[in-house]
Amino acid sequence: MPPVDGTPPYGTAQRIRTRAIWAVALFTASLPPAFIGFGIATATDDQTNLAMPLAFIFWSTGLLFALWAAVPTLRYWDGLPGTIRWLGSLPLLSVSLFLSVGLIGALVV
Repeated sequence: MPPVDGTPPYGTAQRIRTRAIWAVALFTASLPPAFIGFGIATATDDQTNLAMPLAFIFWSTGLLFALWAAVPTLRYWDGLPGTIRWLGSLPLLSVSLFLSVGLIGALVV
């Protein structure tokens, strides 16, 4: 049960930090397989490759960690320092920005 005065429980900042770092690491790990899978898909007739599903698994796991960091960040927003606020919210914001740019790009092309 959270304290009544709005302060986050002990260790919340550390958990947010750890989850946000894992989210960024997993998002970054999804880039090389995505580039390799895209290269295989456009350069060969064989459309089956392991790289694209691997990239999706890394990316979706990173999304789960980003959500896992954003929920306590938003829950205890007023009681957290500014650096932890940004660290907890930026992975999810960057994913939503990337998806928004991708959707706009798909509509324009």
